[in-house]
Amino acid sequence: MSSIKQHIITLLLCLVSLCAQAQLNTDRITSIGRNALYFDDYVLSIQYFNQVIKLKPHLAEPYLLRAIAKIQLSDYMGALRDCNMSIENNPFQPGAYYTRGYIYRQLEDWDKAEADFTQALHFSPENKTYFILRADVRAQKHEYDLAMEDIEYLLRKEPKSASLHFEKGVICMGNNDTLCALNAFLQTVRYDSQNASNWSALGMVQLMQENDDEALVSLSKAIQLGSKWAGDYINRGIIHYNKHDYRKALADYDKAVSIAPQDAQSYYNRGMLRTELGDNNRAVEDFDKAIELAPEKVELRFQRAMVLLHLRQWKEALADLDVMIAHYPYFLPSYYYAAQAKTAMGDSKKAYQYRKTAFDLEQKKDSIVANDSISAPNTGVQVAYSSMQSKDRRKEFSARIAQSQNEEEEPEYESATRGHIQNRPVNVINIPNINDSIYEELTNLTDTAGVDFDAMLARYDSLAVAEPSVAFHPYNKANVLCILQRYAEALQEYDRAIAIDSEFAEAYFNRGLTRIYTDDVDRGIADLSQAGELGIYQAYNLITRFQ
Repeated sequence: MSSIKQHIITLLLCLVSLCAQAQLNTDRITSIGRNALYFDDYVLSIQYFNQVIKLKPHLAEPYLLRAIAKIQLSDYMGALRDCNMSIENNPFQPGAYYTRGYIYRQLEDWDKAEADFTQALHFSPENKTYFILRADVRAQKHEYDLAMEDIEYLLRKEPKSASLHFEKGVICMGNNDTLCALNAFLQTVRYDSQNASNWSALGMVQLMQENDDEALVSLSKAIQLGSKWAGDYINRGIIHYNKHDYRKALADYDKAVSIAPQDAQSYYNRGMLRTELGDNNRAVEDFDKAIELAPEKVELRFQRAMVLLHLRQWKEALADLDVMIAHYPYFLPSYYYAAQAKTAMGDSKKAYQYRKTAFDLEQKKDSIVANDSISAPNTGVQVAYSSMQSKDRRKEFSARIAQSQNEEEEPEYESATRGHIQNRPVNVINIPNINDSIYEELTNLTDTAGVDFDAMLARYDSLAVAEPSVAFHPYNKANVLCILQRYAEALQEYDRAIAIDSEFAEAYFNRGLTRIYTDDVDRGIADLSQAGELGIYQAYNLITRFQ
């Protein structure tokens, strides 16, 4: 009896030892994953959290950490699934609701975002970040009074917080209350006079109120403090323009273009100034670039047409005016200038038609229901509007959740899988992961005209019967079916491959692309998310492009 008891005790001790070892391993793996997350190696961190989840799927933390990594890769749907699992495993974590609220905010699902931030505050009622984000979401819903309540609550505790006064100014701007915004931003520079963003915001509001002298001081202060926002130079350039100091205005527009070479507004404002200075050829170059960067802003074409008319480039001017007429059929100047171009080209009949159309519209204008197309497009020099964010919210999110202290711009990484890899372009091609000589031979062909695809598909069918537990056979068959553009059948084969091997990353990737190609975008993105989770990092760029 004592011998049996001794064996039982020994067995229990072994089990306890194994449990402790498993606990130690999962804790260590989680710690390694956290470190990878801290150092912006999001793809690697996901692989570590995958291991922990496989060993202990009942834990809440690894799902939440994996969600954070996916957020950094812009895989919001995948992150949302992980947040749901984390909350299901432990519904009492404020950080999980905050994270899910952040995801809903990125997806612009404002109601759900507000509900999650409110739930996070239920568990952590004094958390400043939760209040600020809930206020932001409420402002997005145009619930400005509720948003202001959140910020005022925090200001009563921290009346000298520049960042809170800044948030208040943002809400006031959203509510078109420039006086409220002015007072708020005056407080921001009072309590933090060394922050360029505070002066930028103040200067923009002063410019909107046509207080050019005060705005000039504020914007110059922002620039002196090292502002890298092109809008500060654009707005200061507008003030110089208003003061007829065209040399300084042009210098500011030049600087704006150098800072933000992909910003259409910088080129547009500089083009407008060059037009006024008679530098028409270079003005056309600026309008060309602005239209290239923002082709949806049709009114840019009107200004280019005006310059082209001065340059006697009638055909090119007429092309722009016709585009304007198509989008703004009640903007009468387009017709008159088009008639001018046609007259210069010797086509008096067409010129008469343009003038007659304009005349008819003029007679009917009182009976036309007012709509956006009737209004003349805004073609003047424009103020540059900031998103009014004091910092990058995604960077802030990463810092608060993963305890990262790095607030600098992301460095260039040697590794292809570090950082925000979703911003690195990839080709939209299937990843075959060739398993046998049949498919390898096919993919090496440059001309498939003589390939016996039926025999190839039959061979995969026979292999699947002989080896039903091998996922590569239906997978490779699916790839061939994609080549044949038989997508419905290909999807069925990818389904079979995944049913055999639920962690077949390439099958998820190819099925995702096939679904997207056949307009099943949501499920396609879900498959790409799964592929990324399983290690195919190229999926994250495609998720960013298609979601």
